[in-house]
Amino acid sequence: MNGLYFGDNLDILRESIKDESVDLVYLDPPFNSKRDYNIFFITPKGHQSTAQIDAFEDSWHWGEQAEREFAELIQQANTNMAEMIQAIRHFLGENDMMAYLTMMANRLLELHRVLKPTGSLYLHCDPTASHYLKIILDGVFGKENFRNDITWKRQSAHSDAKTKFPVVSDTILFYAKSKATVFKPQYGEHDPEYITKFYRHDDNDGRGLYQLADMAAPKGGGMAAINKITGKPNGWYVWKGYHPPETGWRYSPETMQKLDNEERIYYPKKTDNNPDYEKRLRLKRYLDEQEGSIITNIWFDIPSLTAAAGETLGYQTQKPLALLERIINASSNEGDVVLDPFCGCGTAVHAAQKLNRQWVGIDITHLAISLIEKRLRDAFPDITFEVHGTPKDLDGARDLATRNKYQFQWWACSLVNAQPYQGKKKGADSGIDGLIYFQDDDGPAKKIIVSVKGGENVSVAMVRDLGHVVEREKAQLGLFVTLAEPTRPMSEEATAAGYYESATTGKSFPKIQILTIERLLNGSEQALYPDLGRGGLTFKKAKVEKKNSKQEDLF
Repeated sequence: MNGLYFGDNLDILRESIKDESVDLVYLDPPFNSKRDYNIFFITPKGHQSTAQIDAFEDSWHWGEQAEREFAELIQQANTNMAEMIQAIRHFLGENDMMAYLTMMANRLLELHRVLKPTGSLYLHCDPTASHYLKIILDGVFGKENFRNDITWKRQSAHSDAKTKFPVVSDTILFYAKSKATVFKPQYGEHDPEYITKFYRHDDNDGRGLYQLADMAAPKGGGMAAINKITGKPNGWYVWKGYHPPETGWRYSPETMQKLDNEERIYYPKKTDNNPDYEKRLRLKRYLDEQEGSIITNIWFDIPSLTAAAGETLGYQTQKPLALLERIINASSNEGDVVLDPFCGCGTAVHAAQKLNRQWVGIDITHLAISLIEKRLRDAFPDITFEVHGTPKDLDGARDLATRNKYQFQWWACSLVNAQPYQGKKKGADSGIDGLIYFQDDDGPAKKIIVSVKGGENVSVAMVRDLGHVVEREKAQLGLFVTLAEPTRPMSEEATAAGYYESATTGKSFPKIQILTIERLLNGSEQALYPDLGRGGLTFKKAKVEKKNSKQEDLF
């Protein structure tokens, strides 16, 4: 079944993805640009625009993990890769770039393992490390399986480059698993200049523009092959008084008759309208029957996403669906399996679902997994898929809270459909872990403060603190999401905070609500506020795709 996996993709590839089970891999890994990337969430009019959070840190450092993964590389079976990575380390030394390449090499070896012989891999990168990554890929796939270095022009020229030409493109490295790899040429819109230059004829018969093509057989094959009896090319015959070209006709007499019946042959005539047998016959190739201009390795027709684009979800590194649709259409068939081991906000799995492929997405943050879950359910309302590695019960939640406080907070926020508040580097704790916006009248959107507690001990003071934060932030409600069971004094403190009176529904909602992780998981509790059924102010919604999204099991 289609599935999302939370965790380190190296572990998940080794433990959960079988040999030769994947048809296409697309990966858009962090580029080692030493930048922090944020997710920007919806902030309704009238509220301060602080709703952003660190999505990931695009930096790598040489240390214990890098040394451990390097040791694995030089001990694995691909000796070419082992020798290459040692040579690169000798050249680069133990630095951030070497840590990044070590991490990538280990994962690329696993991706090669899970690919079918007919499969292929597209690695999306930028000039920061693309030259080194190509060397790594040569070692993993074999230099003979390199297919393309694709340049994607993602933006127009800008004037901020003072010491070099402006960088306006990314690189996509395309490798095949073997000679049997699936590939289907892609076509785009015809170039208007090309049409003007070559499609200059129109018989005004409703069939449109056409160009005149050669009907001579190519040298050395087809109808040009020499007939052993006559000693002439097989296409050597006179057609309606027109003599064959030097290599003979490209078509057999039967095909020529069919083309003639369809009025696809241009017969040259003299000014008196009699046949001009001195000139060659030509074939009419109609523009409407051509597939379009073939797509080359320079992609300039797919712009990057702007903030105003309809599919933008606020993820800074989000790629356009059209980019992934081109890759998936070119290198897979319906029903094939597409894998994205750095799935971010889920563009690759969205495109795979839309194009009726099966898919697997992996990411190391709960923030990304939660965002993809919502994106897919918004775009494909009838979709079914599994999420692996996220807590399914109280024990799993406790384990996550122990291992990673921030991942736990992000995951807990997703249980109440709240956007995480700011990032772990934003300074002192503000008492806010998540935000929910809702509309209850014609005025500005209302706000709910979410506080997440992952410890085993909670107290009435924590509930009282949330009440103070709600007042300070001029919010209408507060949600206290706790891993531990609340005490009776905590419940009494929450009740004492009073109620929010809804102007539209006439109903009252507890101003402070205590929700336990266990009951949120089993569905016996939920946050209560007026537009719970409407939503739309917390996260940007993906548009609904027009297709039936139910698919077959994957593994």
